[in-house]
Amino acid sequence: MKKILKAYRFPLILLISIMIGCIIGVIFGENAMYLKPFGTVFVNLLYTIVVPLVFFTISSSISNIKSFKKLGKIFTYMFIVFILTSAIASIFTLISVKLVNPVGNVTLELTEGSTEAINLGDKIVDMITVPEFNQLLSKSNMLPLIIFSCIVGFAVSMLKDEKSKISNGLNTISKIMMNVIKIIMYYAPVGLCAYFASLVGEYGGEIIGSYARSMIFYYVLSIVYFVIFYTLYSFIARGKKGVKEFYKNIFTPTVTSLGTCSSLASLPANLECAEKLNIDDDVARTTLPIGSTIHMEGSSMASILKIAFLFSIFGKSFTGIDTYLIAILIAVLSGVVMSGIPGGAFIGEMLVVSLYGFPLEAFPIIATIGWIVDPPGTCLNVVGDITSSMLIEKHVS
Repeated sequence: MKKILKAYRFPLILLISIMIGCIIGVIFGENAMYLKPFGTVFVNLLYTIVVPLVFFTISSSISNIKSFKKLGKIFTYMFIVFILTSAIASIFTLISVKLVNPVGNVTLELTEGSTEAINLGDKIVDMITVPEFNQLLSKSNMLPLIIFSCIVGFAVSMLKDEKSKISNGLNTISKIMMNVIKIIMYYAPVGLCAYFASLVGEYGGEIIGSYARSMIFYYVLSIVYFVIFYTLYSFIARGKKGVKEFYKNIFTPTVTSLGTCSSLASLPANLECAEKLNIDDDVARTTLPIGSTIHMEGSSMASILKIAFLFSIFGKSFTGIDTYLIAILIAVLSGVVMSGIPGGAFIGEMLVVSLYGFPLEAFPIIATIGWIVDPPGTCLNVVGDITSSMLIEKHVS
């Protein structure tokens, strides 16, 4: 019992603090919003460490990899795993949507006119590059920062005499960043308690009405997906031992993602979890930062729900192989283009509205759905990065 309490001590403290926060939110209602600054401090601390953390973990990891063959395998399997798991999540949701109607019989009149077409070329350019260096130092431009960090890592690895000194320096700073994370996490019980208190106090009674059915459907589906697929992925990666290790260490990233609704804010907790799981450093420090931006299983699932929701309320038939394939493609693309910050699903939602030709009125409708399902969706995004890292490690070790 002492060993169990020692192993789960910090997760239990976080869970108790969250429960206390929820109780405070219920009892005090909107007055609990006075605690919000304490929660915001915690989230801001996580955000401030994200940019240097991403840069130094990726650049040091790549610069220290002695075998370019191993690095190539990491990237190859990373993208294979990311695409496959996102597609599996989308197909799972699509089948579930067809079996259980999550919308009901609410219909709206479909008006003429649609959103302005999205210029995909411009979106791709904006997604992977920025015009000035200082814009890399922002959590809003994570994919350009990741690409730049990879380039720096490759550049350092190309050096000869100076390589070891610079690589060791980057690695040392990376370890310092991990220690900063540990220091920040000491404040987590207070921050998460305050954050959940303010969330429950502000929004607890408003998630009702026509969205309730879809919300319940997605929450249940997320739990089912978490238990079935992440258990399966852990088992494939490491067998029964992997499943046990996964559930022993995944609690902190799970509650952090639920509390912050941010893949980026959860990255420090994810890296710490990977360290406890003894995931290969080269794999973890490469795939987790990249995964926090371009691997989002929960968002892919949410995209399918949003598409089905729009088809239903606008009286359009959500049937046909071509319709399903397009929906899956949009879902996977939406998981790629979404940034790892709260509310970052708007681009994906605009993609859905634009490509299917729905009217402008459809955007706020699915934007609301996006907000409602954000906590469990972000949780799946974050936890999925860990299981993906375990799967990738299996093939590159």
